[in-house]
Amino acid sequence: MGDRQRFGQSPNRFAPALRSGGMTDIDDREWRLIREDRRRGAMNMALDEIAAETAAKGGPRTLRVYRWDPATLSLGYHQDPETVDWAFCEREGIDVVRRPTGGGAIYHDTHADISYSIVAPADELPGDLMDTYERLCEPLFSAFERLGVSADFADTERSALFEPACYLRALHPAHDVVVDSRKVSGNAQYRRRDSVIQHGSAMFDDTADRHLATFVDGVTAERFRERVTTIGEHADVDREAAVDAFEASLAAWADAETGEWTDDELDHARERAREKYDAPAWNRDREDPTAARGATDREDPTE
Repeated sequence: MGDRQRFGQSPNRFAPALRSGGMTDIDDREWRLIREDRRRGAMNMALDEIAAETAAKGGPRTLRVYRWDPATLSLGYHQDPETVDWAFCEREGIDVVRRPTGGGAIYHDTHADISYSIVAPADELPGDLMDTYERLCEPLFSAFERLGVSADFADTERSALFEPACYLRALHPAHDVVVDSRKVSGNAQYRRRDSVIQHGSAMFDDTADRHLATFVDGVTAERFRERVTTIGEHADVDREAAVDAFEASLAAWADAETGEWTDDELDHARERAREKYDAPAWNRDREDPTAARGATDREDPTE
């Protein structure tokens, strides 16, 4: 595995003009929007990989919104498994799956979390990491605007409160989205040789107590709420309306048609989930069981 691509704090370079514009150089490509569905955490991560392979082979680029069912703690690529309260997760029926992206762990359930992914060939996106984040976060900000939520990239540094939890790590202006300096969304990428996957999570409702209970140690729920906010705190909308805003923004951004997974994609994703994302070797030890036969061509995970 090659050297990890890292980047430090920098000013918010998100130009206002980018938010109003669409995909200026790839909007003539074929994009599909896969509307929100419910899947296990392992299957959600596998589908991102399979979507990347589809796009790299000349198939449609993928935009998707999804739920995690059952509730899932997704671990960052470098996450120390000793930070997880495995017994609590097993007792409560919470799946644990390691993401291919960096950052801290996130608790997802079917109500309080809205997750999305954007998958496209690498040569159709900016080569600069910061530029790619700016481009791929455009529909995210559009969704917040549709909901009347004044969100922006973090523009000031803030030290970590609890490193194992994504929402309590140090704020990063490249990919952390805040409302009044409180984090509402975390986003991450991993860049394969021929494709880029960006996925992210937006907090719709407060699950501070359950979120924190998935860790061995942590902070109080009150401290969590001082650093984290939700869509529901700033917009009088139900979850269905919030999901509609995300789906509409993604579709408008890429002029995408509503689509579906093919049977072959679903079959390959089930196989990938079983062989990799369900495997203790991956989730506990960060060892990819599929790497030896070239099932992945990953390069660098980034937050």
